[in-house]
Amino acid sequence: MAIGTALLSAARTPRGAPAAIVLVGVVVAALFADRLAPYAYDVQSLMQANLPPSAAHLLGTDEFGRDLFSRILHGARISLGVAVTSIGASVALGLVFGAIAGYAGGWADRLLMAVVDLTWAFPEILIALVLIAILGPGLGSTAVAITVGYMAQFARLARAQIIALKGETYIEATVGLGAGHAHILLRHLVPNALTPVLVAGMLATGDAIVLEATLGYFGLGAQPPLPSWGAMMSAGVGQMFLAPWVIVFPGVAIAITVVAINLYGDALIDALQIRNRLREG
Repeated sequence: MAIGTALLSAARTPRGAPAAIVLVGVVVAALFADRLAPYAYDVQSLMQANLPPSAAHLLGTDEFGRDLFSRILHGARISLGVAVTSIGASVALGLVFGAIAGYAGGWADRLLMAVVDLTWAFPEILIALVLIAILGPGLGSTAVAITVGYMAQFARLARAQIIALKGETYIEATVGLGAGHAHILLRHLVPNALTPVLVAGMLATGDAIVLEATLGYFGLGAQPPLPSWGAMMSAGVGQMFLAPWVIVFPGVAIAITVVAINLYGDALIDALQIRNRLREG
């Protein structure tokens, strides 16, 4: 089944339909935050600090009087943008490493996988903390940290797919016809190995959002006044009993988005019937 058809099929399932609606809403919020937000995300008004949810401020205000709904909309752009960009780069790097290692075999396979396994051996959060300590806090450092932290799983999965595919009869026939290595990799092996890697990347996007929020919570991600969901939760800790909505609503946004990604990804796996192929990584 083509990936486009599978996306539509997954969106029609009982699990995938509500998840798809939520994800479309999050994407729309991220893309059109400037138009949808009733206030600028960085405008302060201390006279309106810690106001509860109301008609004027749907989700209330924070300790600086900034509209929480507007900041959550813009936070979707930052959190989702960093996660999608980072995982996209991680998938691309993982495909390159995994495809070359799986196709070449021998010492090239051992060398590339040794490099990959250096990141595989450590938790993503630890890798992220080390890299941010070297590069300094900020969105760019967060993106690099997520990219490196998740690359190993995609490289391993791509390698497993390439090794399984290169023994197929049609690949042997292509070799017999005199096709070059680049042609075999780019025209036959990588396209057929791509689908499970892309689905794994989609599922990892939810984890990347949580990691970005965690780094933001500790002040290592988006820097003020940028409204990262994690940074908003961190600021809300001190207001937990005075204005609990400051920490609750960004947390709810993270939870709903991650659950929707996982549910839709699971429905997509069933639509593509690739669950066993994902486990091979």
